[in-house]
Amino acid sequence: MKISKFNFRLLALGFVFWIIGSNFLFSLELNKSFEINNLSYLSYSIGFSDGKIQNNQFNVSRSYLTFRYSLFDFLSFRMTVDTRQDETGDFKALLKFLYANFVFKDISFLVKPNIQFGLVENTWHCFEENINLYRMQGTMFIERVGIFNSAEFGITFTSLLGGKMDEEYQKTVNKKFPGKYGSIALGVYNGGGYHSFEKNKNKVFQSRLTLRPLPKFVPGFQISYLGIFGKGNQPEIDTLRNSPPTWVTHDVFLSFEHKKFTFTLQYLDGKGNQFGKMVDSINNSIKYRGYSAFAELKLDNNWRIIGRYDFVDPNTEIDNNNEQRLIAGIGYNFGNGNILILDYDRRMFQNSSKPSENSLKLTMQINF
Repeated sequence: MKISKFNFRLLALGFVFWIIGSNFLFSLELNKSFEINNLSYLSYSIGFSDGKIQNNQFNVSRSYLTFRYSLFDFLSFRMTVDTRQDETGDFKALLKFLYANFVFKDISFLVKPNIQFGLVENTWHCFEENINLYRMQGTMFIERVGIFNSAEFGITFTSLLGGKMDEEYQKTVNKKFPGKYGSIALGVYNGGGYHSFEKNKNKVFQSRLTLRPLPKFVPGFQISYLGIFGKGNQPEIDTLRNSPPTWVTHDVFLSFEHKKFTFTLQYLDGKGNQFGKMVDSINNSIKYRGYSAFAELKLDNNWRIIGRYDFVDPNTEIDNNNEQRLIAGIGYNFGNGNILILDYDRRMFQNSSKPSENSLKLTMQINF
């Protein structure tokens, strides 16, 4: 029997609500706690292209203020305010996250399953940004090439698989997403991100499956797949073909984490994007592909060296439009996520009429 995409999404959503129903026997003892966290990027950058300086400025590129309130063992709330400068120089504050988080009892192989409801983390960005810790340098590959951003209105289910890694691994390597055999995330969203109203009636389905195949022998190695299926966030117009345009993204991500280094490699393939703007003249979604590699070397408890290479073909149907990006940096970790980093970023175009874009940036990440 063939299952349509719509029915598949209903099945996935039904699975989430089955977990809620089968776990709704909670202890209602109050467990109140309140936390405030700030994550900010203070920077100085100089950009140059074609032998000319394009920008030269100090900046607060981002500041996230997060409030977390835990009411019960199974229920907590999060609100994150994202403050940034607009094109006029004014600081604008907008909500990035505002959700209720329900944590449930373990269900066989599913460990610490939880559901976010509201303006939530999507299935991918939080995962990757807890492996590549250098978001302060710039956005991750899949966001930087214009596919989608990091928050959505909807519902996200996340669970670890098969228990947890031991305390030594969590302490010395990574305590985030420490599933012994990996983790899983499923989500159903409006599809417009956190910058836009939903412009159509479509819902976007996202899924991430991460496997840790050899937790005893190669504990830091994980294989991840991201699949996104939906429509771009454009209004439905009866007279316009393929309206709203299709959005399908596949991403395969290999990661290896060690207390001395981190390495990732990913391959991206798809058509269309979150915004519904990756289309041709007759509204067909444009096909794209690309790959990215990232490495971090920890020289000691403080000094870090990073490198990253991105390649993207933003339209596989035409020639001479590939882009490459090379990033290299050195940083000093003061502890607790407070990092000072100097990086060089070079963006290169296959089309020789476009000059390369270069920037040198010093960034202080503040985390408290």
